[in-house]
Amino acid sequence: MAAAVQSSRGVVALFKRGWNEIPEVIGSSFMALIGFGLAGVGLYNYYSHDGNNRRYKELYTVYRSDDPRAARIRKD
Repeated sequence: MAAAVQSSRGVVALFKRGWNEIPEVIGSSFMALIGFGLAGVGLYNYYSHDGNNRRYKELYTVYRSDDPRAARIRKD
Protein backbone atom coordinates (compact mmCIF):
# COMPACT_ATOMS: atom_id res chain seq x y z
CA MET A 1 0.00 0.00 0.00
CA ALA A 2 1.03 3.56 -0.55
CA ALA A 3 1.33 4.79 3.03
CA ALA A 4 2.90 8.09 1.94
CA VAL A 5 -0.31 9.28 0.31
CA GLN A 6 -3.18 9.62 2.73
CA SER A 7 -6.75 9.39 1.55
CA SER A 8 -7.75 13.03 1.91
CA ARG A 9 -10.06 14.92 -0.40
CA GLY A 10 -9.59 17.95 -2.53
CA VAL A 11 -7.07 19.46 -4.87
CA VAL A 12 -4.06 18.71 -2.66
CA ALA A 13 -4.89 15.00 -2.61
CA LEU A 14 -5.33 15.01 -6.37
CA PHE A 15 -1.97 16.73 -6.79
CA LYS A 16 -0.21 14.25 -4.45
CA ARG A 17 -1.73 11.24 -6.17
CA GLY A 18 -0.94 12.60 -9.61
CA TRP A 19 2.64 13.43 -8.61
CA ASN A 20 3.19 9.84 -7.47
CA GLU A 21 1.54 8.25 -10.51
CA ILE A 22 2.39 10.57 -13.44
CA PRO A 23 5.02 13.14 -12.39
CA GLU A 24 5.81 14.16 -15.99
CA VAL A 25 2.27 15.32 -16.66
CA ILE A 26 1.85 17.08 -13.32
CA GLY A 27 5.24 18.81 -13.60
CA SER A 28 4.67 19.96 -17.16
CA SER A 29 1.16 21.17 -16.27
CA PHE A 30 2.59 23.18 -13.40
CA MET A 31 5.21 24.72 -15.70
CA ALA A 32 2.47 25.54 -18.25
CA LEU A 33 0.48 27.37 -15.56
CA ILE A 34 3.57 29.36 -14.65
CA GLY A 35 4.06 30.19 -18.35
CA PHE A 36 0.47 31.39 -18.74
CA GLY A 37 0.88 33.57 -15.66
CA LEU A 38 4.09 35.12 -16.98
CA ALA A 39 2.49 35.68 -20.39
CA GLY A 40 -0.44 37.45 -18.74
CA VAL A 41 1.89 39.72 -16.79
CA GLY A 42 3.88 40.44 -19.95
CA LEU A 43 0.78 41.35 -21.94
CA TYR A 44 -0.47 43.56 -19.14
CA ASN A 45 2.86 45.43 -19.03
CA TYR A 46 2.97 45.70 -22.83
CA TYR A 47 -0.43 47.34 -23.13
CA SER A 48 -0.17 49.45 -19.96
CA HIS A 49 3.08 51.03 -21.20
CA ASP A 50 1.62 51.78 -24.66
CA GLY A 51 3.44 48.94 -26.39
CA ASN A 52 1.41 49.19 -29.56
CA ASN A 53 2.42 52.79 -30.29
CA ARG A 54 4.37 52.41 -33.50
CA ARG A 55 5.30 55.69 -35.09
CA TYR A 56 6.06 54.15 -38.48
CA LYS A 57 3.36 51.69 -39.51
CA GLU A 58 2.80 49.85 -42.75
CA LEU A 59 -0.63 51.40 -43.19
CA TYR A 60 -1.48 55.05 -42.78
CA THR A 61 -3.58 56.00 -39.78
CA VAL A 62 -5.32 59.34 -39.48
CA TYR A 63 -5.83 60.73 -35.97
CA ARG A 64 -8.04 63.64 -35.02
CA SER A 65 -6.32 66.53 -33.29
CA ASP A 66 -8.24 65.89 -30.03
CA ASP A 67 -7.26 62.18 -29.90
CA PRO A 68 -4.86 61.46 -27.00
CA ARG A 69 -2.81 59.13 -29.23
CA ALA A 70 -2.00 62.06 -31.54
CA ALA A 71 -0.17 63.88 -28.75
CA ARG A 72 2.14 60.90 -28.20
CA ILE A 73 3.30 60.64 -31.81
CA ARG A 74 3.32 64.32 -32.80
CA LYS A 75 6.53 66.29 -32.49
CA ASP A 76 6.06 70.00 -32.89
